[in-house]
Amino acid sequence: MEPQGRDEGKGPVLHIVVVGFHHKKGCQVEFSYPPLMPDEGHDSNLLPEEWKYLPFLALPDGAHNYQEDTVYFHLPPLSGDTKCVYGVSCYRQIEAKALKVRQADVTRETVQKSVCVLSRVPLYGLLQAKLQLITHAYFEEKDFSQISILKELYDHMNSSLRGSALDGSQVYLGMSPRDLILHFRHKALIIFKLILLEKKVRIQTLISRLIERVCCDIRAGMIEHGLVDSSHYRPKSSFVSVSVTDIDSSALDLGVETAQPATESSGNSSEGDNHHLKPPSRISPESSESEWETLDPSVLDEGGPQEAPSETEPELPETFDSKPGTPITVQPQAVTGQGGVTQGLVSGLEEDQYGLPLAIFTKGYLCLPYMALQQHHLLSDVTVRGFVAGATNILFRQQRHLSDAIVEVEEARIQIQDPELRKMLSLTTADLRFADYLVKHVTENRDDVFLDGTGWEGGDEWIRAQFTLYLHSLLSSALQQDSERLLADYGAPFVTAWKITHNYRVWYSNKHPGMTAVTPGHPFQGQYSVADVKLRLSHSVQNSERGKKIGNAMMTTSRSVVQTGKAVGQSVGGALTSAKTAMSTWFSTLAQPAPASTSACPEPATAVKP
Repeated sequence: MEPQGRDEGKGPVLHIVVVGFHHKKGCQVEFSYPPLMPDEGHDSNLLPEEWKYLPFLALPDGAHNYQEDTVYFHLPPLSGDTKCVYGVSCYRQIEAKALKVRQADVTRETVQKSVCVLSRVPLYGLLQAKLQLITHAYFEEKDFSQISILKELYDHMNSSLRGSALDGSQVYLGMSPRDLILHFRHKALIIFKLILLEKKVRIQTLISRLIERVCCDIRAGMIEHGLVDSSHYRPKSSFVSVSVTDIDSSALDLGVETAQPATESSGNSSEGDNHHLKPPSRISPESSESEWETLDPSVLDEGGPQEAPSETEPELPETFDSKPGTPITVQPQAVTGQGGVTQGLVSGLEEDQYGLPLAIFTKGYLCLPYMALQQHHLLSDVTVRGFVAGATNILFRQQRHLSDAIVEVEEARIQIQDPELRKMLSLTTADLRFADYLVKHVTENRDDVFLDGTGWEGGDEWIRAQFTLYLHSLLSSALQQDSERLLADYGAPFVTAWKITHNYRVWYSNKHPGMTAVTPGHPFQGQYSVADVKLRLSHSVQNSERGKKIGNAMMTTSRSVVQTGKAVGQSVGGALTSAKTAMSTWFSTLAQPAPASTSACPEPATAVKP
């Protein structure tokens, strides 16, 4: 299949696909435009090997429980391409008897189908808004052979979205971090730290779209530029583990070294030597994490690493002294016309002047907004460093040991079995102040239902700005010489674990000019107060197991007291009412005059004269 992602002249939409549920074959592709397989027709059920899970992603588990809903998902790139494919699927069901044209394979009372868009750009909410309207119109036809409306959708989307820049409000349309803060409250910061540590996070939910908000909403530039390498997996374990020792300097005549102390390097290279990406001498599926941490995205392609673009300057002037122990001596150059976004020399992502987005979803760390049951092998795949994946199937609950953390959305609960990881994610006092600051501003600005979420403070953009400030301050503190005191407010165990992650090493291995203007230190650092003690106590009661038990016992006791009080009140009230009624009756009886006797009274005796 042709490498569609490399042709920038084409529109952002790759395919319009209809997936249906067959009573014998299960989920299958019924229509695709343009055809998924070039040599097949629009109604072909055949799929590229890389997209064999597409039917199960577009029509998720439990879809029969909803009249209609939407799900987001990611597909791996096809051969010859290097970028993630973003999917948005709107699924509905209709009664079979309502169809004008009922095909022979319709044997059930209801018909389930989904219409999905496969795009090369992550415009989730924008695509969803357009797709919902077309899906509704497609079902209103009550004749699924009428596919002209789907072809018109493909042409309309590509004409209207062609040349759309991945900046501005259209990227975040339909994604509200306010919902995340309102639902998880202080725990939203714990989820944020979990992903920074690149842990295996499974989000169990009935609302699959919420995973996208959790993963991407609150991190600067993550949706626009940080997900291009987030779905590099294969249906079978076919990754080639490649250890990269150096970076090709054919275009940049600069010495490069990683921030991690070199161990078992390929040799003591002198300054000015030309290095290049190359596979290790032995290939093993049991690759160590350190091998992934220096892996370049281009080595995942069949053709091997690619050389730097020819328009890159052959030499860059030194902007600072190269001293032992200093990070990579590479200064990102400003790119005019792109808002200061430049290609990361190590991460391969489009970065701003602060080095964001961090290279989290790269090198085998997956972001899967929805994971089908057929993809369960990814949980234990040795080629997958970690993942943030949303799941709806209850069978995933039996695989708790394959995840570092499980986020249960409906209960707003985070389950972490490892005590060391729980210690790393324990929020410091400064963290609690930051989280409480967010929660208060979000909850206190909800009085006007017409203006809810439209203001600055407590709004979506405001929340993203706060998390960006938090991340900038964390990164700036890590660069200081006496960083231990500054980083203590973020949690020493967390910082120690974060500094050995892939995303930190990639970020630290380069110079970022924007960081010079960032003030180091936690945004909410400061002396302790009585309010901090109350905040800590409240957080402990709400999140610790013992606190939950105490809280539940208090709720049960208070509920019992209330119920007992009501029962006693009703009994006493009933007794008083009866007594009052009896007393009223007795007093009314006394107040009535004595009734006249109807019996004959004897005459009084008279004296008889003698």
